[in-house]
Amino acid sequence: MPMLNFARIGVVARNVFLEVIRDRILYLAGVFAVVMVMASVMLPEVAAGTDTKILLDLGLAAINLFTLVVAVFVGTGLVNKEIEKKTVLVLIAKPVSRFEIILGKHLGLAAVIGVLLLVQTGIFILILTVRQLEFPAGSMLVAIAFMYLEMLLIIAVTITFGVFTSSLLATLLSFGTYIIGHLSTFLLELSQLADTGSLKRAVEIMYIFLPDLERLNLKNDAIYGFGAFSVSPTTLTVNALYGLLYTALLLIIAGNIFNRRQF
Repeated sequence: MPMLNFARIGVVARNVFLEVIRDRILYLAGVFAVVMVMASVMLPEVAAGTDTKILLDLGLAAINLFTLVVAVFVGTGLVNKEIEKKTVLVLIAKPVSRFEIILGKHLGLAAVIGVLLLVQTGIFILILTVRQLEFPAGSMLVAIAFMYLEMLLIIAVTITFGVFTSSLLATLLSFGTYIIGHLSTFLLELSQLADTGSLKRAVEIMYIFLPDLERLNLKNDAIYGFGAFSVSPTTLTVNALYGLLYTALLLIIAGNIFNRRQF
């Protein structure tokens, strides 16, 4: 890998950030606010006694869904659209390496996702406070921080698929990776009950190479533990490092593929 110039990476990231923000992505935060206000008003009428935990569950799930949609649909087009429109020729003609382009694209969208997460989290906490509902603030914020790590990994997945496939296929593969990444442990356990050896091997290979996203999913621990994680600090640290290392590996793979492509 060539020496990286962080100033050039910062320029690429800034351009991506401003471009995505101009596309009114943050309007999703308004949609999120409307959904959560409606849920906070309606849930006490239909789920007396459990409405707080249902609202917390719904809120974290909605934050996750909105950020996932942005990460996948925007991420798959970050490099792919440049290739399809041939604007990549202008980009690579500039004094910036292809690895720097990949890293800049990732950091730019990561910044957008970070802002979107912060805005949605602020709205959610405000609604909970106004409604005078008790919630485990510390646990919830840790869960959202791990949600951000998960989105960083998903952005890397979308960019990796986007550098060598079409936008549609990259989108489908990214969503597929997200779903399987959350089900991989369950599928591995289920495959042990199968009589077919080839199925077991296929699932084991899938488990090895695809990210185990359940490591970064702390939503249930935050809500139903109500203030106390059942996960030890050591496990949290290991899982966070797992997410970051997997993200870095995917970006290296994406950079190598992009570096070898002919335009």
